[in-house]
Amino acid sequence: MNTQPTQINLRVEPAVAATPHLLRRAAAKALSVAPDSIAMPVIRRRSIDARQRNIIINLSLDIYPAGVTPPQPEPESAVLPKLPADAPAAIVVGCGPAGLFAALKLIESGVKPILLERGKDVDSRRKDVANIARTQTIDPESNYCYGEGGAGTFSDGKLYTRSHKRGPVDKVLKVLHAHGADASILVDAHPHIGTDRLPYIIRSIRQAIEKAGGEVRFQTRVDSLILNSEGTQCEGVITQSGEKIYGPVILATGHSARDVYEFLHKLGVEMKPKGIAVGVRLEHPQHLIDKVFYHNPSGRGKYLPPAEYSVLTRVDSRAVYSFCMCPGGIVIPASNSSSLLVVNGMSPANRGSKWANTGLVVEVLPEDVEGDHPLRMMHYQQAIEQRFSADADGSQNAPAQRMTDFVASRLSSSLPPTSYPPGIHSARIDQLLPHAVATRMQTAFGEFGRKYRGYLSPEATLIGCETRTSAPVQVSRDPATLNHITVSGLYPCGEGAGYAGGIVSAAIDGMRCAQSLVDNRN
Repeated sequence: MNTQPTQINLRVEPAVAATPHLLRRAAAKALSVAPDSIAMPVIRRRSIDARQRNIIINLSLDIYPAGVTPPQPEPESAVLPKLPADAPAAIVVGCGPAGLFAALKLIESGVKPILLERGKDVDSRRKDVANIARTQTIDPESNYCYGEGGAGTFSDGKLYTRSHKRGPVDKVLKVLHAHGADASILVDAHPHIGTDRLPYIIRSIRQAIEKAGGEVRFQTRVDSLILNSEGTQCEGVITQSGEKIYGPVILATGHSARDVYEFLHKLGVEMKPKGIAVGVRLEHPQHLIDKVFYHNPSGRGKYLPPAEYSVLTRVDSRAVYSFCMCPGGIVIPASNSSSLLVVNGMSPANRGSKWANTGLVVEVLPEDVEGDHPLRMMHYQQAIEQRFSADADGSQNAPAQRMTDFVASRLSSSLPPTSYPPGIHSARIDQLLPHAVATRMQTAFGEFGRKYRGYLSPEATLIGCETRTSAPVQVSRDPATLNHITVSGLYPCGEGAGYAGGIVSAAIDGMRCAQSLVDNRN
């Protein structure tokens, strides 16, 4: 008997994709065979095509003959090889996806990672994050930005990436699955873990690192690097307690560690300003987004998930676009300082809230900001966050404006209900944002409203500000060795160094930097 699968691609209605016997019937029809001659199809890839009124599910399937049990894919092991006692060591600064996956790769290569994380472990951090909504105060070292797992831990766990040509996406997904993520992330075109599940996965990865012989230190902030007298070799780091730890350094500190950019600049470590995006979180009722993007006045129906969307245009040569869309999600306070106000978005695994939110942002390039300082984009971000915080009297109660009022440049007399835990107050976001950002966004909203009927709605709320879509600098590195361009032994890594954007691409860059560190030692 032939036990090899036949691989086919199908485009089916949502009800067919969700109903096993209907899917088998559709697969049998595509193969011109009887349904009872094949086993239940195995879904290898799944995506939703919502471009037309009739929604289609795209499926890649493996079809086995009846009576054949499809083999289970070889799972990634959650167990790492045990490091020998005399294993050489390397320092990894930052316990986000870049740092964690760099540590995993180092262990696989026989190098002991010493992970230094300025924030707390994920369980302690959860309490500090919850406290922001309750008391509107922020622990500067334990918040949505800092702590085990990095900024993504409590802001969603979306795994969609365009990095397929840059590295082993499947490897990252399989590791996350091995540590507890649902198997759907191996199938869905836009995989998602959920902020309610990601902390447990992060903890499992850290425990595997420790069990293999790696070292993880929390509440250990790195305040400087140890450079040789010529400034050409990184020999280690200096922590906030003054402790010196020696070894090559993978610097994976995330895009909110502004003090790291400052000390790098003082040390003469070369970096350059990088384009960013600035805007707001735009929150709609989820039922409205379902109607608009599933082209159905009745909403999504029984077989479709909460709708997600992506919008993009250009206004006066700058992109205006949605970022990190969170169906069934929550807007969260994402600052690392009580004197700054920043928001972000997340969704739980079930994407079950009444709201949909997205970052709606405008491209800002270095030439748009006056001066020649390498940190000027960071200073530009910070000034906007301070302006929004001042409007909120230093609290995390965020400035907000109805979408239609923002377009009309008027104060909202009332605001819709919101998912944002610290609450919102009416403000002129069109005036709080830089003029060029606000006017481009107003023009774009008009265009989006004409293209997607119902999207430009008084039920939608702008909540501000969203400024930390990416790092405001790129720390220079040699593309061949991934060493810093002038300081050997220093590996700028991940989103904070300007080489990634999101969990998966940061994890890939962490693995690449770790491999380069190992190669350069040999």
